[in-house]
Amino acid sequence: MPSSVTMEIVPGIHQIDGINGNCYVIIRDGLTLIDTGLPHGSAQILAYLRNVLQKNPSDVTTIILTHFHIDHTGNVVELKKASGARVAIHEADADYVSGKKARPSLKGARGLLMNVMGRLFFRTPDFQPDILLADGDTIAGLTCIHTPGHTPGSICLFDPGTKVLFSGDLIRYTGVKIEGPPPQFTPDMRGAMQSVKKIAALDFGILLSGHGVPLKAGASEKVREFARSIQ
Repeated sequence: MPSSVTMEIVPGIHQIDGINGNCYVIIRDGLTLIDTGLPHGSAQILAYLRNVLQKNPSDVTTIILTHFHIDHTGNVVELKKASGARVAIHEADADYVSGKKARPSLKGARGLLMNVMGRLFFRTPDFQPDILLADGDTIAGLTCIHTPGHTPGSICLFDPGTKVLFSGDLIRYTGVKIEGPPPQFTPDMRGAMQSVKKIAALDFGILLSGHGVPLKAGASEKVREFARSIQ
């Protein structure tokens, strides 16, 4: 059933509840979506826009993808069709969503299971992104920070007005502790840890990750503590 629970993190930034892979909405001149969850969630996302935000799909002007994994891109084609929004992704991940490069197989037993599940239940059409991002670009008022490792084109997005950092899968908060990206889904863990240290140099108040729960208190200091623990 579509969610009617309002998940406003800070004024003008919402998390859509019940999507496997966190999906965020920024309300400004138009609407910006950050990530879209696993496939089969587009109806729930659109219901949140209509029923909770009292907005139309056409109010979504931009969809930003933090990386190419299916639990972040799964509904983008349907949402683009419903809204007419422009889709942005880092240039290093663009060929994976367009089909020019094969998505790499995931590692380990859980990775093997996800590979099989993806082929059977979560197949999505390839698409051509409208905007190719690079480190330091500004989009929808957000600063793009290239943080490779989890994927070649993984990004974080920093909102200077609210001091919110959208971290994709680079860093997550479980409600108890900070974690890095899952190793079985991260081909370059060393690169990812260097990216964590890059993010730790920023000053932000709230961490919103691709999985897990919001971290609202002392977010940047807790990330710095995590970065100091990396060998």
